[in-house]
Amino acid sequence: MRVLVLASVMACLVATQSVAAPAMSLRPEGRPDGVATDSGNYQTAAVTALRPTARPVVATAIAPQTVAANRDFQNWIKGFRKRAVAQGITHRTLDRAFRSVTYDPEVIRRDRNQSEFTKSIWDYLDTAVSDKRIKNGKKALRAQRRRLQQIEATYGVDKEVVVAVWGMESSYGTYRGDMDVIRSLSTLAFDGRRGRFFESQLIAALKILQAGDVPPRKMTGSWAGAMGHTQFIPTSYLAYAVDFTGDGKRDIWSDNPSDALASTAAYLARFGWVKGQPWGVEVKLPRGFNYGLASRKIKKSPAQWSALGVKGINGRPVPNYGSGSILLPAGGNGAAFMVFKNFQVIERYNAADAYVIGVGHLSDRIKGGKPIQHPWPRNDRDLSFAERQELQKRLTQQGFNTQGVDGRVGPNTIAAVRAYQVANGLVPDGHPSLSLLKKLR
Repeated sequence: MRVLVLASVMACLVATQSVAAPAMSLRPEGRPDGVATDSGNYQTAAVTALRPTARPVVATAIAPQTVAANRDFQNWIKGFRKRAVAQGITHRTLDRAFRSVTYDPEVIRRDRNQSEFTKSIWDYLDTAVSDKRIKNGKKALRAQRRRLQQIEATYGVDKEVVVAVWGMESSYGTYRGDMDVIRSLSTLAFDGRRGRFFESQLIAALKILQAGDVPPRKMTGSWAGAMGHTQFIPTSYLAYAVDFTGDGKRDIWSDNPSDALASTAAYLARFGWVKGQPWGVEVKLPRGFNYGLASRKIKKSPAQWSALGVKGINGRPVPNYGSGSILLPAGGNGAAFMVFKNFQVIERYNAADAYVIGVGHLSDRIKGGKPIQHPWPRNDRDLSFAERQELQKRLTQQGFNTQGVDGRVGPNTIAAVRAYQVANGLVPDGHPSLSLLKKLR
């Protein structure tokens, strides 16, 4: 949840002292916005979801192309073994890891068939912060309270946030992924679409096996290699996972979630978690608010925002939690948030705003906080990739140049949307939506 995650796209977490912690999150590119439902299934919310989905074991005929792919795959493994040995992987580890491992066409199918459509923020939160997930989160917090208090005291990360990540990633451990990580990663590395990335993950997974943290066939996870209760990818595991139970293993796979929860806290602490600071708070914007100020690049103290008319949802100034930015995940017609440094820290786990808001709001609800107060524009929705391209094309044709038609909403597209909104008497929030596209049509 880099790649997630996550982003994913998924992954995560404080290194053994012999491993230098990287400066950047090691979640996969395009980390997932998908969230695990409390039934154990995953709902995909992003274009590049890297979440695991349970698949039944059924006997099927092997297609001729799969037989040929497996033959080429076995040849690839022979070449890979030489590269792995050069990076310190022993022949014994390789023999154990690749025993009976075959090409997995299902992994490639999932990699190729990720949904083009994204969920709206409100649909995402309906699942991510459902009543059942809140209830189960409170139950998980009670069940693990003693261990979570120890983890909070050790790493300075609020226990409710750790539980919220756990809930988002695996529905509190009820679904941790059941696919063979070595098989999945080697298939993806062999495939070559992101071969360099997945080969680096495969090398890291082999180092985990070589260290004895888990046997090869018990190293299970998502189809993209995210593992355990809180879905670490292998490189993040090497850098951040911790042995909190003191048994000599960093075990994020077992039914005991202690090492996984501690590793999550260690990861967040590594990136600067501020204990007691909220990820963000819901705010009210004044009439005539300058929407050009709603940018993650613009930071002001709560007092400075208050002087501009931005108040807490209760109508009072926001307490001094440090400098913050205004975030409008659904544009000017949806809820507004003042977000702080901890928003940025959660973002290291998964860069999608929806995911960060999901973790933050779930942690608030587990703690006893209120639901988001401002209604969402539920009669609207986010745009698909093709629709974003159409939006860019139509804006440019009408004189609001987006500097390209790539389907990605960056600063140029936001500026063009805002200029169009100003010219047409609309709320200039820069938010691309279906209703805006319909106006352009």
